[in-house]
Amino acid sequence: MPAFRRRLALVAAIVCAVVATGLAVVLPAAAETVLSLGRPASASSSEGGANVAGAAFDGDPGTRWSSAWADPQWIQVDLGAPAVLTKVVLSWESAYGRDYKLQGSLDGSTWTDLKTITGGDGGIDTHTVNGTARYVRMYGTARGNGYGYSLWEFQVYGAGGSESTPRPKPTFTDEVTHHEFQANCSLTADRPDDPIVYPGLPGASHMHTFVGNTTTNAHSTSSSLLAGGTSCTNHHDKSAYWFPSFYVGNQLIEPTGNQVIYYKSGILEYWRVQPFPQGLRFVVGSPASTQEEFRNHPGAVEGFECGDLSKSWDIPAYCAPGSQVNVRFQAPSCWDGVNLDSPNHKSHMAYPVGGYCPSSHPVAVPMLEFKIAFPASGDLSQARLASGRGYSWHYDFFNAWDDPRILDALVTHCINGGLQCNARGYDLYKPHRGAALTEDYELP
Repeated sequence: MPAFRRRLALVAAIVCAVVATGLAVVLPAAAETVLSLGRPASASSSEGGANVAGAAFDGDPGTRWSSAWADPQWIQVDLGAPAVLTKVVLSWESAYGRDYKLQGSLDGSTWTDLKTITGGDGGIDTHTVNGTARYVRMYGTARGNGYGYSLWEFQVYGAGGSESTPRPKPTFTDEVTHHEFQANCSLTADRPDDPIVYPGLPGASHMHTFVGNTTTNAHSTSSSLLAGGTSCTNHHDKSAYWFPSFYVGNQLIEPTGNQVIYYKSGILEYWRVQPFPQGLRFVVGSPASTQEEFRNHPGAVEGFECGDLSKSWDIPAYCAPGSQVNVRFQAPSCWDGVNLDSPNHKSHMAYPVGGYCPSSHPVAVPMLEFKIAFPASGDLSQARLASGRGYSWHYDFFNAWDDPRILDALVTHCINGGLQCNARGYDLYKPHRGAALTEDYELP
């Protein structure tokens, strides 16, 4: 049995024995750690903006959660696994809880009171608690003033919880303006196939344009992709990327050269982003989308652009001669941590809320942003996508990096490291930080 498990088992045994005698639980100081840092969180409400539940568990005293101006309200954290609890520290903003309970739960639905507080006056509240729980929440019943409840930080101490440690915040001093790297992949084929939506059914889909893996077709699987080739600059990236084909009238317009697919952080705490699991796949957007839905979609960045025109929610009717039509769209970047796919190819993924992953989708993965360029200009009044109008833009992703260590190195060095990297993990503007990979796209 690993030392950590032996220690936790001993602590649990002590707790059971002491509780049976009605005595207070006292843990050795070495066993007490902050279990809540960076863990998934949720709340009964959020006031808006970045003041969401996750802000109370990010270790940053300058960010906060704030609730609606009503009673009752709650905020909770998922520790990832049962933990023996010893202490809770609440750092209140001026909107504080006068009367509230600290509660624990093993399943997130049945709650046990750990401590009841009445007559609180804000500031920093430190409470000794005894109990075993996976979920811990503050349940506020009376506010201290006319505002809501607002916490700079909510810290839960004890032993146990998730065995996975969140990636630590980097210690570099460079200004962080980006947290990304590029996948540069060129055209491989145009096929009426979609191995995610219509697996095993060649010709069942509208026409798609494929980049990346050279073998992608209706029969593609994780194994077949890993065994295939790639048009990406980084030869380890055998992922499949595809999107509806672009036409002007009946003429197919194919993208030329490498297309840019960014791997970015979609969350505020970019250092917590983890690599995609092998075989993860999803669809972004919808061919049935209306223009309003496309414009207000959480993944819409610039929409369509050409020349000096940007943020068009349909293909422009005219682009300056010699320009090209670009389209940019962001993918969800929070994974449920369990499913590599789902029946609608979307529900296992979610967009961040206020810069944090929701508790239902706690794992932050790279946010993909397709930037596809079609060499078309002049009169585009007859331009369309194979799926319909421009606002039917969507795309698919099937992860297949043949060496997960390569993807991990790029995520760690570029996304977690706050850099603007090329395909081998080199930031031209910060050369002193080095590169994630050699010039042959291998680990150093």
